[in-house]
Formats: sequence, C-alpha cells, structure tokens
Amino acid sequence: MYGGGICRRRIVLTYLKDQTEMKISEIPVGDSPVALKYLHFPTQFQAVIWRNWNLVPVSKLAAILDTTEENIIKSAAAMGLERDDSSLELWKKRGFQTVIRRNWELLDYQQILELLDMQPEELAFILKEDDFFFYKLGLHKPVAGVVKYRGLTADEEAQTAEIKRIVTAAKATLPQASEKPFDFLKNYGNAVRIRKSENAPEFELKFIYSYSALYGDPLLEEDCQSYPEGLFADYQANGINGIWLQATLYTLIPWLGDESYSVNWQKRLENLRLLVNRAGKYGVKIYLYLNEPRSMPAEFFKSHPELRGAAGDQDDFALCTSAPGVLEALSAGVERLFREIPELGGAFTITRSENLTHCRSRWKCCPRCEEHTAAELAAGVNNAIYEGIKRSGSNARIIAYNWAWEADWADDVVRLMDKNIPVMSVSESGLPTDCFGYKGKVSDYSISKVGPGEKARKIWRSARENGSGAVAKVQVNASWELSAMPYIPVPDLVEEHLRNLQANGVSDLMLSWTLGGFPGGNLGLLCCSKEELAQQLFENGSAAVLQAWKDFSDAFRFFPFNNVPTLYFAPQNFGPSTILYEKPTGRDASMVGFPFDDIDTWRGAKDNPASPALENPIPVDIMLRGYGKLCEIWKRGLEVLEKFDGELSENCRKNFDELYGVAKGCYCHFRSAYLQMQFVLKREAGEDLTAVLQEERELALELLAVLRRDSRIGYEASNHYFYVENDLLEKVLNCERLLKTSICSK
Repeated sequence: MYGGGICRRRIVLTYLKDQTEMKISEIPVGDSPVALKYLHFPTQFQAVIWRNWNLVPVSKLAAILDTTEENIIKSAAAMGLERDDSSLELWKKRGFQTVIRRNWELLDYQQILELLDMQPEELAFILKEDDFFFYKLGLHKPVAGVVKYRGLTADEEAQTAEIKRIVTAAKATLPQASEKPFDFLKNYGNAVRIRKSENAPEFELKFIYSYSALYGDPLLEEDCQSYPEGLFADYQANGINGIWLQATLYTLIPWLGDESYSVNWQKRLENLRLLVNRAGKYGVKIYLYLNEPRSMPAEFFKSHPELRGAAGDQDDFALCTSAPGVLEALSAGVERLFREIPELGGAFTITRSENLTHCRSRWKCCPRCEEHTAAELAAGVNNAIYEGIKRSGSNARIIAYNWAWEADWADDVVRLMDKNIPVMSVSESGLPTDCFGYKGKVSDYSISKVGPGEKARKIWRSARENGSGAVAKVQVNASWELSAMPYIPVPDLVEEHLRNLQANGVSDLMLSWTLGGFPGGNLGLLCCSKEELAQQLFENGSAAVLQAWKDFSDAFRFFPFNNVPTLYFAPQNFGPSTILYEKPTGRDASMVGFPFDDIDTWRGAKDNPASPALENPIPVDIMLRGYGKLCEIWKRGLEVLEKFDGELSENCRKNFDELYGVAKGCYCHFRSAYLQMQFVLKREAGEDLTAVLQEERELALELLAVLRRDSRIGYEASNHYFYVENDLLEKVLNCERLLKTSICSK
C-alpha cells in the first residue's frame, strides 16, 4: 500500500457528534525521545524567541516564557531581529503547521498550546487529520521540558552579541525585502494570459488543486478565502477549466439520516454553491474528490448494527456496501448534492486508499464482503455515485481514479463499471528509472522521469476497450522532487510528457495533487508550445530562456530516486534551511518533515518506521553523482540567464527576473541536498567539513535573497511554509558555529 501517494490522500474525518474536552495527556506522543539541542543559541529561550519572532504575538511569547513583553523585545533586538507584526493573523490561520514544526523540538505540548492559543483537542485534530501531520513530524513528540526566560551570564551575553554581529553582517549582503510571507495571496488576478495556439496539446478537462487552499475544511472558511476570484482568473489565463477540492459526503449532505454527524453541512453547502458560482464566471468548474462511503465511529453503529463492516484502526468501521440499502443511500445522497448544485463539474473517486471506505478498501474484510471481490466492491461504489449524478439531471462527470488498485483485478473494475465512467491513472507510475546504471522505478509524483509508464497505458487500454475515457494524473508544476518552489522550470520535460499523453489517447488531465497548483510556470504549455510560450513571456529574451529551460530539463533528468524514499525523506524540500549537526542525531527522517542526518532513509536503505527499506536501495555514490550532475547542468542554465544582456520590455523583464529567482531557488535546494549528503559522509569519515559548511552558509543567503523578493518561495499548500527568513539566518548561525568546532580543524 505504501506508494507515492501516502499521506496525500487523507481527508478530514471530523464533525462527529459529542466531541468532548480532551486532556493534554491524550495527545499522541510516540516514543518521546529527548529533544535535540540547538547549540548555536546560548539558551533555549532565545531559540524559542528566534523561531517564533514575527509569527506569533510578543504577548504570547512573554506569557509562555514567563516574562515581560519588554524582555522579549530586548532579547530579540540583542540577536539582531527586527519586529514586524503585520502577518500574525495569517500565520495563525494559514501557517500553523509551520509554527508547530518550528517548535516541535523546543517546547512541550503545554507551551505549544499556549503559544497557538489552542485547546488540546484542536492540536490533536491537526496532528491526526491535517494531512497526517503527526506522521510528518516523526510519529513522536520530543520531550523538551518547560522553557522559561532568565537573565544571561556574561558568556551568554558575549555569544548573543556574536549572533547579532553575524546577523547584521548577513543582512547587509541582502536586498531589501519587497514581499512578505503570504503576499502571493494579494497578487492573484495578474497572470499573463497565454494565447492559445494551434500547436497546443488538445485535452478537454484540465483540473488542478488551488495553490493556496487550506487542506482541512476550506468550505467552512469565511467567503471561501482559499479560492479568491483572482485565482480563478489566473487559472483561466493558463487554460485551466477545473479545480478540485476534497469533500466528505456526510459533511455536505446528511445522507446517513442522522444530522448530528453532519454539523455545519448547510454552511458548507452554501459555501460550495458560492464557490461554484465564483469559478463559473471564469469558465472554471468545481470537482469534488469523493472517497466514499467514509467509515464511521463505533458509536454510530450502536444505532445501525446492520450496516457495520470491516474494522478500521481508529475505533471506526466501514459502512458495508454489501449490506442492504448502503449503496442506495450513497447514491441518493450524491443525487441530492448534485440536485442542490447542478453546476458542479463532477467528482473523482478513490476506492482504495489509506482511508477506510468499503470493506475491501484496506486489508480487512467483513464476512458479508468475503463473497465479493475487491473489483466488485470498487465498481459498485463508482456505479452508485454515477447513478446518483445521472438521476440528479446534472451534466456533471464522475472519474474513477485507480490509485492502489491491484494489478490482478484492476481490469475487472473497469469491466464492471458503467462505460460512462472514465478511468484516471498516475501517468508515470511504474516507469523504470536509470541513474548511472542504477535501475529503479517511479511509484508516483515525478516530473524528472517522463511518462507515461506501462501500468498507466495498460489501464487506459482497458478503459478504451470498455468504451470509457482515459484520464491522466500528472504533476506539471511541482512534485515531491521539489515542492518548496511554485514550479520547477523544466518545460522540455513537461511538453514531452504532454505530447506522449496525447499520443496515448488521453483526453483529460488532473494537473496536480495538493502540490503544484501555482497558476503559471509550466501550465502555459497547455496553451502553446514551449517556443511560443517563451516568445509570449520573454520576446527577444526567448532564445536565452529556451536554452536555460533545456539545461534545467537536461539536469533534472539526473534526479536520483527509486520508489518514494528520496522524494519524501531526503532534504531537497527543505534545502538550505535544514540544520546540520556536529554529531549524529540517531533520529529517523520523517516524511516531508525533518530530514535530520538520516542518509540511509533518504536512499531507501533503512527500515524507518515510516518507510520500509527498498530491496535495492540507491547506492551512496549513485545518489551523490545524480545530485552532483543535476547541479552541474542546472548551474549552466543559470549562467545562460545571468549572461543575457538584451533589452526587455517592463513586463518581459519582470517575467525574466521571476524565472531567474525560481530557478536560483531550485538550484539552492538541489545543491544543498548534495552538500548535506557530503556533510554526513565526511563527518562519519572524520574528514574536514570547512568547504561544505562555507558553501551551505552561502546557499542559505542566496536563497534568502530570492525569498525576500518572492513570497511563494518555501510555500506548499499542505505543508504551509517549509521555512521562513529566520530559518535561513539560523542556518548561517548553525554553519558559523560548526566552522569553529573540531569537525573543521582537520
């Protein structure tokens, strides 16, 4: 079951009745290792101030550290920090994951709750349901102890003065900040409208995930703030005609017959209607991700024992679709939803995932369903949803996503489904990879390896034989190969993939999961060729840009991975913000969370609790050669852009500078991943680390210069900001300290 999509498909199972007050002791802690120390700060309380400065109110910092606001302000100033409270509300609403992650090793739960002004049940909910956040944090809460403010010793004052000196000197090399975190939210509506040409690949449906949508429950947001009108205008400008969002049917329609499990369903329904109307002004349809029928808590089945199916792992049970009436009720609920909002574009389904739905959607099965195959149950759910939409009178579509269908019965699902249900497959899934002779495969999420793979082609052939359509799930702008940038500028690879899909009879595209939804970047290739796109955006600079794009694309082909460990656990998503350690931490890397120094998990050579070892892990030398070659060729593309000295119009210069900033940010991430591998290997071998640390320090500053001009840098919808300015400045402090230790005196 573990594949490229793990932790990306978890939809919030919430709003159950009788939620009760929770104790802090009930929040999960895992094996509770002792928290790591960050020795580039003289004291723990200074680390807390540093990592929360301008993200949470000074009053909160004073309260949790048991001191005055004046002392907090003085302590921050003593480290060279400047105050800016203008984004505090945005961090609370849209950046809470970032705040939690930055304090995970610094504060215990009590102080984190006070810092975020949360109740235990709120934090527990985020850890469990906000895209598997506890999983990303390593499945354990480090024990940090209570942190309080105190006066500094003379030696600590001297160390603090040195921090200020380093910070002041670093800032003196940087450009003035022209954007603040989340400023991209204010910039929607200004995308360049890409002119459609006869050279554009032909796809009917092109739908994507909002670049800035909160993952949890966006339909309860006031005015649907995750979906502003400007965003729809920008998608329209790039040829996009659909947006998808996750939905749990009983939170929109009380189809279970008990409204106590559907609290606020009327508000969600009304906001969905608002969203559909808002998108419709721009020719964009809304599509719902339905992972149904969702499991229910044990309490539900006290009143409905006849509906109980296979047991889950969270005191929940499947709604057994072999039980009389379940599929009929599901179909009726879908019918009601699409009658209420007939303008909905449709829905796509996943019938086998991490979530428990029908009784064969996971690994267990109830006695009734033992008589039915997994294919029969999956097809039954899809047919019920299709019939509900059909009876509603809506022209909406249903698409069946084959994620996690087993090869030996996938074709049976297609055969058993109504022929009006097209089949969607990850295009590159199963694609073989080759990095300097090392053979691997893609499981999911790849731009560097151009699809489609045989697994996708096979299921599409079955769909066409059934009279159904073929839909490709792809990542066009970003993948877990690097998700902290709004897009990876590799149009040659993307265009090659799109042409291949067209040649394979694919009619529709899902352009992203929760990452990669930026309305720009490579999306312009849906409207024209890369040559035409370069001409539209850069005019007389197009030749230089085309050469740089080719270099970036050629470089990216060397990205080294097999299956998923590198994608999720290696440090390329955090790049230069990753802290380096003088001694081995002994910690397991966590998924899109903390890379630490766990090089064996990065390459799939270790049985990490969150990532089983591969049968053929990537050899260390292959991984280094892959990243090294990638960086070598990518840098060549950057130099092409740097050497261009032609005249550009104001708009083209803006586009050119934006491309260079994103490309430079990508380089900083890839090069840092390479250097972090070098750091771990050289540290273990007892070799001098001076050169590695000096370059890591410079990369942090180079990335910080890009970040100050572009608020998209470091952001991804389901992880919020991977890093902020202070993280990159902290990396400078980290490197400066390590340069003075024994690891640099060989």
